[in-house]
Amino acid sequence: MATDSFYDVAAGEVARRVREGDWTAREATELALSVIRERNGAVNAFVAVDEERAIEQAAAVDAMISAGSDPGPLAGVPIGVKDLEDAAGFPTTYGSPLEADATPSMRDSHLVERLRRAGCVVVGKTNTPEYGWTACTTNAVFGFTRNPWNLEHSAGGSSGGSAAAIASGMVPLATGSDGGGSIRIPSALCGLSGFKPSFGRVPAGGPRPPGWLHFSSKGPMARSMHDVALALDAVVGPEQDDLSSIPRPEASWLDAVATPGLPIRVAWSPTLGYAPVDDEVLGACERALGVLEGLGVDVVEVPDVFQSDPVLAWLDVVAACHARDLGERTDHPRYAELHPQLRAIAEHGATVSGVDIVRAYDEFHRLNLRLVELFRDVRLLCTPTTAAPAPHERDGVLGVVNGTQDVAWVRFTYPFNMTRNPAATVCAGLTGAGLPVGLQLVGPQHADLLVLRSAAAFEAALGFSDRPALVGPA
Repeated sequence: MATDSFYDVAAGEVARRVREGDWTAREATELALSVIRERNGAVNAFVAVDEERAIEQAAAVDAMISAGSDPGPLAGVPIGVKDLEDAAGFPTTYGSPLEADATPSMRDSHLVERLRRAGCVVVGKTNTPEYGWTACTTNAVFGFTRNPWNLEHSAGGSSGGSAAAIASGMVPLATGSDGGGSIRIPSALCGLSGFKPSFGRVPAGGPRPPGWLHFSSKGPMARSMHDVALALDAVVGPEQDDLSSIPRPEASWLDAVATPGLPIRVAWSPTLGYAPVDDEVLGACERALGVLEGLGVDVVEVPDVFQSDPVLAWLDVVAACHARDLGERTDHPRYAELHPQLRAIAEHGATVSGVDIVRAYDEFHRLNLRLVELFRDVRLLCTPTTAAPAPHERDGVLGVVNGTQDVAWVRFTYPFNMTRNPAATVCAGLTGAGLPVGLQLVGPQHADLLVLRSAAAFEAALGFSDRPALVGPA
């Protein structure tokens, strides 16, 4: 195999080579395991790896090919699974001391099950902040996940382990979930293209009720929109045990990015009306939009998309969910090890009333009405993905906006969980310190294919080709 990692080999290319016999699934899996052994000590992306089980899965894929059977569109692609999600044979620890001794799961989530059915090989679980509560992946059980572009900085969160695993070339594909930006934020900070599908596209379901009600969308993560769309084709569609799952569109998700097209007219909102932005982040996004304007895209600035920051309505719902999950566990012997901010969020959630939740959903309705109005005139809304570059380890979960620590450096993503709109991020460029900057693309309700197609076109137009420091030069 003429490669030392998966950084330059896309998931689709892995599957093609395995299906055509140029590689075996076992060779692809052994490469993933080798790179994990080589790089994970520096990055801390994977928190559990089962080499023996992974080789067994790969052998089963190879046996299908030898027998002339179709192993699936993702044949032999090694993947990581975010540690908020079940994968058979692995404990789901949620990055928490309360779950550190969990027994291995007996089942896969719907997302993982569908990826396995498509031919993927699960090699391990990826790190996440405790119960996915923050945009910086660190926890008391497994520690800090580092950014492959600069190991002193965070990979973001809450799907930070998955993003770091992909950006460092350990695997070409991993799972993520996004309840306030948790796919888009780490994708942006690690130089990936990320996509939050419309809520319900990828089913949740299963024995556990939804963790964050109607906020969290599951989905695959990869370096490019092509690989994201390839995996989405295998995993979108309803399940009877998910009350919120929605029908699959008739069109192919992969076909949508195979012929990418730039939108004619987009809105650009540098602050959404309320969010201070770091100058370097803003500059990178504006330069990227300048490239698109040069290609004929009409960019219309919309300073005030929303009247104010809707975070309090979002936080009431999230806090109530944490209160439900953690409120009955205060007698756990390791409860005191929960992060103090997470404990405070759960305690606030215990005070949130039913009327408060209804009022929060009223706010979601009003936010969506504003977007409906906006999308009458433009095809997409563009914003920075985050207000700051990847936080330095010394700053904890705080971003730094123009030299000042800011707890709300992720103001641009959660509004679109509240409204459930599809949203993507593509790499707009790098800061002076060499950290990636993301440009967010938001589409109208259920316009997933439009967002994917546009994001793929933005990728091609911007032509970002720099490589993480950990991966090294081409």
